[in-house]
Amino acid sequence: MSTTIQSELREATKQSTLTELRKEGVVPSVVYGFKTESIPIAVKERDLLNTLRETGRNGVMRLNVDGKDLNVVLSDYQSDALKGTIVHADFLAINMTEELEVNVPVHLTGNSIGEKEGGILQQPNREVTIKVKPSDIPETFDIDISDLQIGETITVADIREKSQYEIISEDDHALVLISAPRTDAEIEALEGDAEATAAEPEVIGEKQDEA
Repeated sequence: MSTTIQSELREATKQSTLTELRKEGVVPSVVYGFKTESIPIAVKERDLLNTLRETGRNGVMRLNVDGKDLNVVLSDYQSDALKGTIVHADFLAINMTEELEVNVPVHLTGNSIGEKEGGILQQPNREVTIKVKPSDIPETFDIDISDLQIGETITVADIREKSQYEIISEDDHALVLISAPRTDAEIEALEGDAEATAAEPEVIGEKQDEA
């Protein structure tokens, strides 16, 4: 298991105070869950990022809260889209002997027949929800697409019985499909629509004239 992340208790504070914490490289956070009431805490962003690199997004971490070590997973987090920094984190305290539901990224393996024939690979959903013990959470959910042909789709229903995990996602949850390549006529039609849209003049003051 990873190195223990140290946290400090914090009070529910004003937005300006939270902003100051973030400027200091601290992530305002909350921990809740197994035998733990909701507790506002703060952790160093550096420590959190280093631990995530070690354990992965779904990995079990140790979090020290007020002198007590808890087994936790990162339940949710918010990040600054411009700076790429973590601005808030939710930690879920867990019982290592009980299963929990987690979202795991879908990882495609193999080269599909459909792509080799010119088909276009699409992933409508990039995650699948599974139920698993914390110690068995996979970093990715692997799906072999080697036999997938143009026009075919892989849904949860297609892999549920073969999976080593209990899948919570619905049967119609589409994970990957191979669509047919566009014809020359379709490409020309799309290009024509784009050119027509670009060439359409902007009528300044049209609404005012109509009024």
